[in-house]
Amino acid sequence: MLKRIDLRGKKVDLTDFLPVADLAEESAISAVRAIIDQVKSEGDEALRSLTQEFDGVTLEEIEVEQDSLESAYNSVSPELRDALEVSAEAIVQYQNTQLNAHTTLEDRGLTIETFGKPVASAGCYVPGGLASYPSTLLMTALVARVAGVERVVVTVPPAGKEGIPKETLAAAFVAKVDSVYSVGGAQAIAALAYGTETVKPVDVIVGPGNIYVSLAKQEVSGKVGVPASFAGPSEIVIIADSTTPADFVAVDLAVQAEHGPGGKSWLVTTDENLANEVESELEDLLFKSSRSESIKSTFETGGYCVLVDDLGHAVEIVDTVSPEHLQIMTEKPNELSKKISNAGAIFCGEWSPASLGDYLAGPSHVLPTAGTARFAGALTVNDFIRDMHVITSSKEALNRLGPHVINLADAEGLPTHADSIRLRVKDDE
Repeated sequence: MLKRIDLRGKKVDLTDFLPVADLAEESAISAVRAIIDQVKSEGDEALRSLTQEFDGVTLEEIEVEQDSLESAYNSVSPELRDALEVSAEAIVQYQNTQLNAHTTLEDRGLTIETFGKPVASAGCYVPGGLASYPSTLLMTALVARVAGVERVVVTVPPAGKEGIPKETLAAAFVAKVDSVYSVGGAQAIAALAYGTETVKPVDVIVGPGNIYVSLAKQEVSGKVGVPASFAGPSEIVIIADSTTPADFVAVDLAVQAEHGPGGKSWLVTTDENLANEVESELEDLLFKSSRSESIKSTFETGGYCVLVDDLGHAVEIVDTVSPEHLQIMTEKPNELSKKISNAGAIFCGEWSPASLGDYLAGPSHVLPTAGTARFAGALTVNDFIRDMHVITSSKEALNRLGPHVINLADAEGLPTHADSIRLRVKDDE
């Protein structure tokens, strides 16, 4: 079920040896560019025709009425309402700790104030298709709200004739979003970036999605702000040793795999007996699971079990793969976590499954995939905020610093830059 890679006793270049999926296939990029061009030229008409083509849904209204959000909230179970509220509280509480305070630096007449300025508008992409994701709505829209974004909108692909699932609309009510659009795929990203008759363009686009959604965000980057991470199909790597319960490993590998194809589910272990036990547990799990086909499809393309000599070797593999989620279920997980350089989020110990982070821990579950954890992290308030500097200089400070500016400007062959300083300090020469 999980393809075995036995690296015990081997010295290999991991970047060449380990399988890495090429997400940016030329055919996918070409398809995404064609969709973006169609939305730019045809607006709402393109959204309707593309939704019919890809989702099999005839859109009567692109924007969901605000009254529908409250109705959806009231129609879901009290238990789900409580879960949405608890999740929202955890997200807001954590993201508030990430806000940077206004700072001031004063140095002999030179004052530099730094303010964090939120963007005016943000678009949050919430996936659909194989499942509904009210949690993703909360973990994008609420992060924008805490950042201070004035207008927060959401796009969600319709789930058949019923439209957007009521659970997702209920989350939109909890997050108090300004607009919900019943559009998905690359066409939703194009609409958020360039606008249509119904969809107003935004300043920043966030949220996970399939390969087409993720590539579309890359294509519109520059027109709008897009986080550096590639928030694509879900990934998990689990480091385990002989102390790890095999049933815990199996279910946690399946958790991320049930999102469907394109992702990764990796077990990296020092114990071959554990690997065999996990395989047996997975067979039982798949037999009982209602989402067995989605799990199997992920395992077929991205399911691996890597056998290593020691946990130091396991760390090397993790840093090479740079997974979205990393679970460490070893004898001393916290010690091992400090040696990891590349991972979107790390979950330590057998009582800290990644599913806790998916819903209720507080940090956003929108995390870097496809190796982008090498240079990017989780979605935070900082993805919606720009640093703005206010610089004030006294005459004395300019006299002190001016000669250095003149020397640098002259060295770069920019005499007017130098003259702007000379003009101000000449009276004191």
